[in-house]
Amino acid sequence: MSWPIVKMKDVAVLINGRAYKKHEMLSKGKYPLMRVGNFFSNRGWFYSDLELPAKQYCDNGDLLYAWSASFGPRIWDGEKVIYHYHIWKLDLNEKLVDKNYLYYVLQSDVERIKQEQGSGSTMVHVTKMAMENREIPLPPLETQKQIAAVLEKADQLRKDCKQMEQELNSLAQSVFIDMFGDPVTNPKGWPATTLGDFLEFAKDGPHVSPKYSDKGIPFLSTRHIKPSGVKWEDLKYVSSEEAAMHWKKCKPQLGDVLYTKGGTTGIACSVDFIADFAVWVHVALLRPLAGKVDYVWLTNMLNTNYCYQQSQKQTRGATNKDLGLTRMIDIEMYNPPLEMQLKFSIFIKGLNEQLIRNNESKAQNDELFNSLMQKAFKGELSLKSTKKVA
Repeated sequence: MSWPIVKMKDVAVLINGRAYKKHEMLSKGKYPLMRVGNFFSNRGWFYSDLELPAKQYCDNGDLLYAWSASFGPRIWDGEKVIYHYHIWKLDLNEKLVDKNYLYYVLQSDVERIKQEQGSGSTMVHVTKMAMENREIPLPPLETQKQIAAVLEKADQLRKDCKQMEQELNSLAQSVFIDMFGDPVTNPKGWPATTLGDFLEFAKDGPHVSPKYSDKGIPFLSTRHIKPSGVKWEDLKYVSSEEAAMHWKKCKPQLGDVLYTKGGTTGIACSVDFIADFAVWVHVALLRPLAGKVDYVWLTNMLNTNYCYQQSQKQTRGATNKDLGLTRMIDIEMYNPPLEMQLKFSIFIKGLNEQLIRNNESKAQNDELFNSLMQKAFKGELSLKSTKKVA
């Protein structure tokens, strides 16, 4: 099916937010100030008391697009905020384009925009002119709404899986506090100790750039280390020979703990699987002392806010952030009985099985959503079959 192709500027006006000086960004104020970081995470807000023209605010339901450093659309679902210069608000011609349809068109095009239109040596961005001239398919308005409805149902399946992952991770944290008490106050009076007292050693990957291969041994960096476990996505690989060189310094094994020490610091995950892989210098390999601490418990201890905040205080450098090995081992914690740690570990392993099943469902839903996206904007989506997507 062939639909008309139009330029973005034919259906929407891109309105820039306002650039702010440091003294205008307040810790509290009348209006939340949305920057790109808030756009994707809803954390770390600043505020403003400035009274600005109406176009400088966005309200619940507005379609926005972050165009610098991080890219992508979002339909704002919060209160009235002032939005930053690195975000566009899209003023739509609603007689021509449906907001939800355009949202999915923009979402489907993010990676290609980065590759084709991204510019800038330090902070990659897409120019306003490039976005205004971006071509999009424009079926009849009613068809747009039908397409958006199909994609929204498929998208909701992905969101449900993400929500389930968050709830399972929150449950782990909640059970930890119930069993052992808040590490800040240590209400159960467990003996005080430090991370180093629990370890046989703390090492990191070799301080040399690896020679990557198209396939071979997975080579993990900080982006792969998450509290819920290793994310086997967007991987790089090294040859067996290259991996062997890295393993001379440290080779991960079942029962180890991976701990991020460069860039994004202070995130731990358990090596609760058997597989060959190597780690980048920004990932520390912690080997717990056998019979003294359980590695699953230690991972969750390190991921408590109490230990995370210590890791941030121990991190040095403004641009090249580093949590040194000799500093991380001084992170303070308590030492409950090993028997209790092992009971907690059994619970977490059961929880992880649920996470694995949830991740499998998420992968299937991602595949479904991406397939529908590809078909939708080529005119290949059978709208008569939309009831099957639920």
